[in-house]
Amino acid sequence: MFSLYVTGTDTGIGKTLASCALLHALRAHGLRAAGMKPVASGCASTAGQWQNEDALALQAAGASGVAYADINPFALEHPLAPELAARDAGTEVALPPILRAYARLAAQSDALVVEGVGGWAAPLSACLMQADLVRALRLPVLLVVGLRLGCLNHALLSARAIAADGMHLAGWIASHVDPRMARVDDNLAMLRARLPAPCWGVLPHAVAPDPAALARQLRLPMEA
Repeated sequence: MFSLYVTGTDTGIGKTLASCALLHALRAHGLRAAGMKPVASGCASTAGQWQNEDALALQAAGASGVAYADINPFALEHPLAPELAARDAGTEVALPPILRAYARLAAQSDALVVEGVGGWAAPLSACLMQADLVRALRLPVLLVVGLRLGCLNHALLSARAIAADGMHLAGWIASHVDPRMARVDDNLAMLRARLPAPCWGVLPHAVAPDPAALARQLRLPMEA
C-alpha cells in the first residue's frame, strides 16, 4: 500500500491542498486513495456531527464511500492547538481511536494520505507528539514547504526534526503561499540542494486552487 504522512513547515502553508492534489494524482494512477485527518480543530456542527473543512476536502478528493468519522476521528470545535481544543471538549487525543480508524481505511484503500496538524513539532496532546503517531503507523513523511520569506530555515529545521525523531523523509512539495515572495526560483534551487529528499512538485499560487488540476504538477515516486 502507498501510504504517507503529510506535515508542513508551519500552519496555513497548503498541507490540505497538497494532500488533496496527492489524492487526485494517486487516483489518476488507478488507485483507490483515501485521505485522513486524524486530528482537526476548528470544526462546525453539521447534522449533529462536528466536521472540519480540511477533512471534508480530503473526503471530497478521495475515493467515494469513506465514512467521515474514519477520516477525522478527533473533530474538535475550537480553532486552537489540539491539546487546548481537546481540553475544551472534555477529551484527550489518544492513539487507539486513530489506529482503529486508520485500519478501517486501509482495509478499503490502495493508498492513504494522512494529513497532520500545523508543523511537525505541534503536539497532539500533553503526552502525544505527531512523531508518536507516525511511528505507530509506520509511515514515511512528506514535507510541505510554504514558499515565503523564511522558508529555508523552516524547511531545514523541519527536516532535521523529522530525522531526529527517527522518521524517514520521503520527499517534499513546495506550496507557493506568498505571491509577493522574491527570488522564488533561487529559493527552490537552494531547497533542492539542501533538503535530504526529492521534490515531488511545486504548487503555484492561486486565488481558488483546484487540487485536481494541481495534481498534474506532482511527480510521484512510481512515476520515476
